[in-house]
Amino acid sequence: MVLTHLTYTGSRFTLQLYAIKLSATPFTVGLLMSLLAVVPMFMSVHIGRWTDRAGPVKPAIIAIVSVFVGTLVPAVFQSITSLYVASLIIGSGFMVAHIAVNNAVGHTAPENRTRAFSHLALGFSTSSMMGPVVAGFAIDALGHVWAFVVLASSTLAAFFAWLVVRKRMPSMRDAPRPPADARVMDLVRLPHLRAVFIVSGMLSMAWDMFNFMVPLHGSQIKLSASTLGLIMGCFGVATFVVRAGMSFIAARFSEWQTLTGALAITTGVYFLFPLFHEVPVLMGLAFILGLGLGSAQPMVMTLLHAASPPGRAGEAVGVRTTVLNGSSTVVPLLVGSLGAAVGVVPAFWLVATTLTACGVFAWRRTGVQP
Repeated sequence: MVLTHLTYTGSRFTLQLYAIKLSATPFTVGLLMSLLAVVPMFMSVHIGRWTDRAGPVKPAIIAIVSVFVGTLVPAVFQSITSLYVASLIIGSGFMVAHIAVNNAVGHTAPENRTRAFSHLALGFSTSSMMGPVVAGFAIDALGHVWAFVVLASSTLAAFFAWLVVRKRMPSMRDAPRPPADARVMDLVRLPHLRAVFIVSGMLSMAWDMFNFMVPLHGSQIKLSASTLGLIMGCFGVATFVVRAGMSFIAARFSEWQTLTGALAITTGVYFLFPLFHEVPVLMGLAFILGLGLGSAQPMVMTLLHAASPPGRAGEAVGVRTTVLNGSSTVVPLLVGSLGAAVGVVPAFWLVATTLTACGVFAWRRTGVQP
């Protein structure tokens, strides 16, 4: 998962900067980022049901191959159109991998899910840190086209690693199966799951805002690709640091208390981020933001699996992924349009205001258990 996610995060970063090099407008860049999420937005629930029935092995192999192919498309066909195609393929492939692996982790350690998801999240933090940094230095040294080739090699390594690891995975044959008449609205109607979906969507919006607006803001203030990669790498380092300490956090705070704190930290950073151009300050703010958002994912996934009906955890992950990708589709388009019209400062502050309201909602859930 680390190797595949490294390709995903590095490719997303490279797609943005390559589009900007090709004279794309903020709206075009936003559309490009939205395409990463448009297919997952509609297919995640179906993929979740598939992983509930089939297990993680076959979906993960298909996902890895898809990300590999999608990453090579811009290296072969060098145009804005090829970037659109690459976004669709990469986003779809990674969605399948994400659902399959999260479902497998939730089933293999039901007695200690927070720790298990913290370990998975540490992997995501590693790749979030490495992806933009590797991509940024590859762009500066070799150019955008060869950066895609470098990133694709990580997914090739992931394919061979998965062939080895899958033989040691525990069987999911005895896991509960979803009922034949299962419907998505059954999950949405459950109050505990609905609350998780709402907060998870807002946190995803905040994460998407960082991935989309930081390269755009940095390009406007004339930062190099490698500098932008280092700023985004600081975010990844912070997510790793906070997830390494999740056992300490989980022992002292409930899931909803942690999510409330994450929303408060994120709100503060987004009010401040567009006001600064100095690289050390931007790196510091990115690090603080990573501490907040990095603490959220293990808690969200723990709540999600605890509140899911038997045999429907993969489907619940799919619903969450649909919510996340709905955010990933709408936010870049909305923020890109707003940024083109009035600049980046109002865009950052609009998201910060929305997160404030969500923070109040999460705080009211403190102490409520599924």
